[in-house]
Amino acid sequence: MVIFDVDGVLTDGSIILDDEGNEFKIFNVRDGHGIKMLNKAGIKVAIITGRKSRVVERRADELGIKDVFQGIFKKTSVYESLLQKYNCSDEEVAYMGDDIVDLELLKRVGLSAAPSDADEGAKKWAAFISTKKGGRGAAREFIDLILRSSGFWGSVSGESID
Repeated sequence: MVIFDVDGVLTDGSIILDDEGNEFKIFNVRDGHGIKMLNKAGIKVAIITGRKSRVVERRADELGIKDVFQGIFKKTSVYESLLQKYNCSDEEVAYMGDDIVDLELLKRVGLSAAPSDADEGAKKWAAFISTKKGGRGAAREFIDLILRSSGFWGSVSGESID
């Protein structure tokens, strides 16, 4: 299973609000394609984020992410429920987060990651630090690493590993 935070990971962390209360976020299309490749490989994908946004619900729906948890500041409780739901151990989970609210999961999962522009505390606990920034390909870089190292790359990308 691969779990992502949203703001600062799947987006650059910017939140755009208009005068009518609409919220806008910018997502990277390659990150989204990577998530679809995870789905194709049979790897579960989840989102756990501290903010609530209809935009996140819409993007998750477009990408086929069924497990979306918003408004969660104590992420370990949701994480525990995902472990039980999918009968996973910590070692079978990868997580990408970017800030101090992600530390508990970064310390616990089998493979932890952070974007290059993440908070220094998050980067301290990340086994993998992307060369790319949040919302600018960091998630895709992490996904590609997972797919290549687990042997799924050729079957989901159409490219040989040679």
